Order: sequence, then structure tokens, then C-alpha cells
Amino acid sequence: MQIRALMYFDELVRTNSMRQAAENLNVAPTAISRQIENLEYHFGAPLVERSARGVKLTAAGELLAARAGRTLRELDHVQQLIEDLKGLQRGRVSIYANGATVANLLAPALAEFSLKYPQLRFTVTITSARQAVDAVNSAEADIAVTLFAVTLFAPVISGTKVRLRSEIAYDFIVTPQHPAAALAEIPIRELADYPLALPDQSFGFRQAFDALFEKEGLSLDPVFVTSSLEMLKELVLSGAAATLLPALTVRREIEAGQLLAIPLAGKTGIRTHVDLCVAPDRQLSFAATKLLDFIERFMRERTDGRAGTKD
Repeated sequence: MQIRALMYFDELVRTNSMRQAAENLNVAPTAISRQIENLEYHFGAPLVERSARGVKLTAAGELLAARAGRTLRELDHVQQLIEDLKGLQRGRVSIYANGATVANLLAPALAEFSLKYPQLRFTVTITSARQAVDAVNSAEADIAVTLFAVTLFAPVISGTKVRLRSEIAYDFIVTPQHPAAALAEIPIRELADYPLALPDQSFGFRQAFDALFEKEGLSLDPVFVTSSLEMLKELVLSGAAATLLPALTVRREIEAGQLLAIPLAGKTGIRTHVDLCVAPDRQLSFAATKLLDFIERFMRERTDGRAGTKD
């Protein structure tokens, strides 16, 4: 059985179309069909059922599809390890990230690392924390950087090795002209006195914030609800509302004097974990290992040392 046959099968599964798979691989549709037939001969079982609406996997096809993708990714990883013999002259690293980790934490780290090693290439996929962890476990990603609120109801996401965990508090984010701008800290109860812009219920932080308000016996009626963290920031910059975010996520605007971060009073605030994750049983390429070390140092500096290594 040839690797090419598995590659063609994997692309067919991904596209669900002989024609589209052929276009993506820059080959004739007959080449795809021939390689699928080779696989069916090798395994002694039909793998796909063809129809006018595309292709449908048989039970045997489903079984192979579940393993073919990971097998090919592991072969790519072996190729990367071989390339490591040449040092950081070439190579690719895949990173999955979620939440507000991208613009103000991950992007600056990648930019600085790339300037040192311009021959390397990076793929950054923005997704949920759960999907980022799954991507590491399935070998789709080398590194995951996840952000989630710490609550009693937070989902348990396991299966990876947490290389570094940083705890970050959420602050009240306002403009310097905001009525609360002069406060050294703000009680939870006073947040309801101001127009708020908050993320929607799909965000773990929003769920934690709702629970905190309910515990204080307060009703929550934000003026703006959005799934875009960038929209939250723009609404605050315009003076239309205030929000709650980690100061790290608006660090550039704070340094420019455009925004202020006011800590929440007391010990009942909302905290966020930023986790730097890798697979526990997979050897990283030389490039990915160097990047992992670099991001770890970068996170420790940006979070003022409030970080701990997890096993």
C-alpha cells in the first residue's frame, strides 16, 4: 500500500467529492478512483459508495478514515523531524488558540520569533478551547494556547500536558473620561450602574459573570451583547459602554492612554487561565520545541510572573 493512496483517500473524505479532491491534488479524477480501488483491493473490502450526490463511506471506509488522517500527520511529523537535522532553516508549526490570547499575547510572540527565524512557517487556527485541545491530541496542532474563565462550572479539559498556566484577573475596562476612571478599584455592585458591553452566553467568562451577579442579588442588563471581543473593545473606545476583560487583552490601548483597567474590589472577581498545551506523548519538531520555549518565556514576562508549570 502506498502513502499516495492514503493521501488521495484522506482528501476524498475531506471534500466528499471525486472532482473536488482531484482539483485540490491537481490530478485527474480517474487517478483518485484508481488509488481508492488500490486501497479496496489491499483491504479486501469496499471503502466508498459512489452516487450522483457524491461519495459515502462504508463501515470499512469510516474505520480507515478515522486513522488515515492521523497516520498522514504523523508521517509529516517524521518528515519535520528529519528536516530538524538542518536546524531552524525550514519547518512548519501549527498553533491552535482561542479567546483573546491571539492579538495581545500570541501574535506578538509569533512576530518576534519569526523575525529571528524567517525561514519557518506558521499556521494559526482560531477556535474554542475544547477544539484547540482536541487538535493537539489528534496531532493536527503542535501547540495550543487556551483561555477560559475559572468557575465551579468550567468544563474539565484534559488529555494534554499543560506546559505553563498563567492566571489573569478580569478588570473593569473604561476610557479615561469614564465616571469611574478615578477609582482605584470598583465593587461588583457598582458595575450595574454603568452601560455594559459583554460577550454572549457562549463565553465561559460571561457565564461566570452572570453567576457572580446572581450571587450578589443583582440583575444584569447589558446594553450590548456580542460574540466579538474586538467589538467589545471598540464599543468601550467609543465611550458607549464599559466592559470586563483581562488588562492583557487591551494592553496596547492602555499603554497608549486610550483605556484604563480598574481592578474589581474584594476577592470575588473573575479569573482566567491561559494554558500553553502540548500532547503528552508526542515528540515535537525542533522548530515547534523552540517556539514552545519562546512562547513560555513570553507568557511569563507578559503576565508578570504569575504563572506556574503544570505536569
